[in-house]
Amino acid sequence: MPPLSDSSHRRLNVLTGEWVLVSPHRAERPWLGQIETPPESRQPAYDPSCYLCPGNVRAGGERNPAYSSTFVFDNDYPALRPEPVEERISQSDLLLSQAERGICRVGCFSPRHDLTLSGMTQTEIVAVIEMWRHQFADLGKHNFISYVQIFENRGAMMGASNPHPHCQIWGTSSLPNEPVKEQNSQRNYMQSHHQCLLCQYLQIEKSAGDRTIFENESFLVLVPFWAVWPFETLILPSQHVADLSELSTVQSRQLAEVLQKLASCYDRLFNTPFPYSMGFHQRPTDGEAHPEWHLHAHFFPPLLRSAAIRKFMVGFELLGTPQRDITPEIAAERLRELCEKG
Repeated sequence: MPPLSDSSHRRLNVLTGEWVLVSPHRAERPWLGQIETPPESRQPAYDPSCYLCPGNVRAGGERNPAYSSTFVFDNDYPALRPEPVEERISQSDLLLSQAERGICRVGCFSPRHDLTLSGMTQTEIVAVIEMWRHQFADLGKHNFISYVQIFENRGAMMGASNPHPHCQIWGTSSLPNEPVKEQNSQRNYMQSHHQCLLCQYLQIEKSAGDRTIFENESFLVLVPFWAVWPFETLILPSQHVADLSELSTVQSRQLAEVLQKLASCYDRLFNTPFPYSMGFHQRPTDGEAHPEWHLHAHFFPPLLRSAAIRKFMVGFELLGTPQRDITPEIAAERLRELCEKG
């Protein structure tokens, strides 16, 4: 592969079919834009005002049990409701609206208010993974749920309304936009090449090595070739598995290892509790066979140069094409160095 470290170029995201513009020469431009105030890093182990801590009353009026590990509940203010609603708009194929059913849940990682994935033990994270596995299977059993999206917003910068370690689990009756793009790309690749897209991509990245951050026997962690966010990462199972429920006990333990290590690397990058949105993409639960699907997790952190400077999607990126300044190879090198020191 020719060097791509100095000149402007486009890279194709084979999972979505969309392009990203890479402009390495812009990395040194002066910054007079918005400066963020880094968040307070210290939290109490228990916060009496937190609606996710054990024993506290939530905003909706329900009291949390005195849980000692993970805890899941139906969101008090859900974006989707399970009750069927027959509403539809269609005007000249231009104004289109359809009813959408779903189930929204909140999953607490720990009773400790002050923990994040980077501060949890691998045993504690295994319990979180088991919670994800159970929720995927439980929501997927509903005949009106076609997709289960598990995601975490960490930090106020990413819109998290509560610092207590938690995720959200949304079961939707239709496939969300991003999984639809990924499904189409993976299905088309399998039909034309008779093999899994991400299995092949994983082998290319293992051979190249310059975007790999670290790996264990079951997972590879890398900055994807097509990354948009400055320190975006992708977690790929080394073996072809379609969803979290297919993970073995060993794979769950090794996923816990990479989640804890990656979160710790992020925190060391700018010496701050690192904000991000992360989530798993896995096969739909629509009752169809999906041999094309390969489980993976995306991490999208917004910080650009320091804890005070973040990446914004504005201007050309909203109206044209997403753009980044540092190459994925340079981002991977910085993260790799931090992970090797950890």
